[in-house]
Amino acid sequence: METNGNQPGEPTLSWDIGTAYDLFVSLSVLHEPAAFGLRAAWAAGMRSRLPAEERESLEQFEAMKFGKLPFHWLVNLPEPKDGRTVLEALSQVPADQRLPLLVRGPELPESIAVVLDEVAHNQSWDDSQIDDILELHADKAQEHRPSREVLETLLEWWSDLEASGERLLTGLRAYYEVFFAEEEHRIRPALEESLGRAQELSRQLSVPDLLEELSQGVRFEGGIESPELLLAPSFWGTPLIIFGMASAQREVILFGARPMAASLVPGEVVPDALVRALKALSDPTRLRILRYLEEQPLTPSQLSRRLRLRSSTVTHHLDILRLATLVQFRIGGQGKTDRRYALRQEAIGSVFAALEGFLRQAEPLEVERLEAEISAD
Repeated sequence: METNGNQPGEPTLSWDIGTAYDLFVSLSVLHEPAAFGLRAAWAAGMRSRLPAEERESLEQFEAMKFGKLPFHWLVNLPEPKDGRTVLEALSQVPADQRLPLLVRGPELPESIAVVLDEVAHNQSWDDSQIDDILELHADKAQEHRPSREVLETLLEWWSDLEASGERLLTGLRAYYEVFFAEEEHRIRPALEESLGRAQELSRQLSVPDLLEELSQGVRFEGGIESPELLLAPSFWGTPLIIFGMASAQREVILFGARPMAASLVPGEVVPDALVRALKALSDPTRLRILRYLEEQPLTPSQLSRRLRLRSSTVTHHLDILRLATLVQFRIGGQGKTDRRYALRQEAIGSVFAALEGFLRQAEPLEVERLEAEISAD
């Protein structure tokens, strides 16, 4: 890992690279495709390539880890930090320690960890423990509360950690063999190119400006609270940023590494970014939102009042605009609760430039036909 010097008041910046991050990110994307702008049918097709038992194991694992990546473990993996490294490292861990190793990171509340340890010790669980965990999540928004079904699965896995550890490793091995082994060869060049570009930018920009550029629109107005910040590229997480804690003092952010002209679906001709942007611009409500945001940054509540729409509806439209990188997302400094949106003027111009470039570009099959005709002549 390479480390950068930092300006006063900014976190110490370090860098990492490895397809191991995308192994876990891609699993999350395939199980929650809508959140990343991926076609649900294609994601389901990829999951169906797994044997039924392994597919079910990974579906349950994805649900019960609550979307968190095991950054605390990934950052310490040895080089080359790829899919095989993940599998080899996990295979060397006793089976009953694999699930705790990946799930019990610094972001897991200690109160929940106590419940899980009790279940593991007794090798059994009951409804009162589910009620305890639900009570601990009572102050969270509805979409961030785990369902009773997910918690039942979590405690069932935790009641037999040895069997769960074997299921987890078997599922990850199957996923690597049927999909990710080939995928990581495709994405590695993009990761390397993106890392080089980001490191060059870091020598020119402050940390907040750098994060806004790498995330295509997320502005941390209150700065980064952790004294250390590790940045790593992710092909599958593009255009979003994925962040979490490697330790109490070290925050990790995965930034987008998929080129604007590339697609997440292998072999897809039309770039993802262009499709997302055009879809976002095709809706009258979203066009009105962009017009309001062109005037000044606004919160979802302020937009809801102006549009006379429910907050949940406005948030849905903002999520689509954010996926299309058409809006800037500002996170305030007071507990990161002051969330405001603004128009990204440069992104609007980029959409039409990308569309013009795509229309002028020949289809791959047409290129092959022309090359064959030239060779024949």
